[in-house]
Amino acid sequence: MNRLLALVLLALCLTMPLAAPAQTGTRAYAPENLRTLSYADQRRVISLEYAEQSNGRRIPDDQLRFYIDQVNRSNWGFSRIKQDIARSLAGSGPRPPVPPVGPQQVRCESTNNRPRTCPTRWSGPSRLVRQLSSTRCIEGRTWRSQPGSVYVTAGCRGEFAPGRGRPPIADNYQVTCSSNDRRYATCAWDRSRGRPRLLQQLSGTACIEGRTWGYDAARGLWVDDGCRGRFGNR
Repeated sequence: MNRLLALVLLALCLTMPLAAPAQTGTRAYAPENLRTLSYADQRRVISLEYAEQSNGRRIPDDQLRFYIDQVNRSNWGFSRIKQDIARSLAGSGPRPPVPPVGPQQVRCESTNNRPRTCPTRWSGPSRLVRQLSSTRCIEGRTWRSQPGSVYVTAGCRGEFAPGRGRPPIADNYQVTCSSNDRRYATCAWDRSRGRPRLLQQLSGTACIEGRTWGYDAARGLWVDDGCRGRFGNR
């Protein structure tokens, strides 16, 4: 009887599936598709990844909000988040390298409200093409263009590209244009003044040329998706 019982137990052991080994190179706390997680778990895993890469530092609130937004609106995966965190943490020493963003773009970030100067691949002026922070990036206040570099401060984090050449002016021509209730709107602009330039962002929504504001001969100066700003040609 004991021998029969032992044979039965042995047979059961042989037919039971083995536990799957842990996958190497992955995080036990984070799937690639972060949209399968709750909002609280998304915040948790992104914060853990930032802490691991930064030796225990806490992720800035605006950077965390940006990642959550990219996960749920642009479907960023966890590997994309990891790469972006690594890029944002790179070059925190006295001579930061040019962060690779695009062929003609540079990312510059004021982490924890600290000022930072980022070298550019071009020697002329720069323009903001994408705001990454909840803190507004306002030229002349929280960022400015310098020969061969971009300076940011007070929490401004953004991506910058070469500025476009503009004709000199003799006065201070300015136009305020607003996308009220996030609706598309156009504003009168004197064509003789050349192309407008965003002088000051007045809205919490980012004003990004080509996406939330722009100018062309057919429509003139236009704004959309909540952008409200003061425009000029200087």
